[in-house]
Amino acid sequence: MNKELQSIIRNLQNTLNGEPWFGRPVYALLEETDPAVVYKKPDDNSHSLIELLYHMITWAEFALKRVEGDKEQDLAAFKKMDWRHIDPAVHTWENGLQQLQKVHADLVALLQTKTDDFLKEIVDYRKYNFRFLLNGLIQHNIYHAGQIAYVHKLVA
Repeated sequence: MNKELQSIIRNLQNTLNGEPWFGRPVYALLEETDPAVVYKKPDDNSHSLIELLYHMITWAEFALKRVEGDKEQDLAAFKKMDWRHIDPAVHTWENGLQQLQKVHADLVALLQTKTDDFLKEIVDYRKYNFRFLLNGLIQHNIYHAGQIAYVHKLVA
């Protein structure tokens, strides 16, 4: 049986587009964001909304690639992409939302093929297991969604 993995999948999906305890789900918060303000920063020391979104994409993709067992995109590749230079011609809010949704859908589909034993395996390039990685991804999404909601209020 894979009760724990199914619970993690349900928690991930619930925080993204369900009815989470903390309020509006991640996708609803992101979809409510005004694309006209996503490149603005509250100040010189802050990240813009678009930077936060692509940061979330980077680490969701890291989680997916680790679950896939991808050896080409290692930790260094994702660290390089983290807080990447944002090109408004390429990095649009709409593209980012689609990428975030796709990477999570791909991750959930792949996790559906795993068992609870998988959660005990150690993540390559890290010293923790997949249970920790997946629960961390859920927490990471919630944390940055909260930042996005707050920054949106500051720049709108």
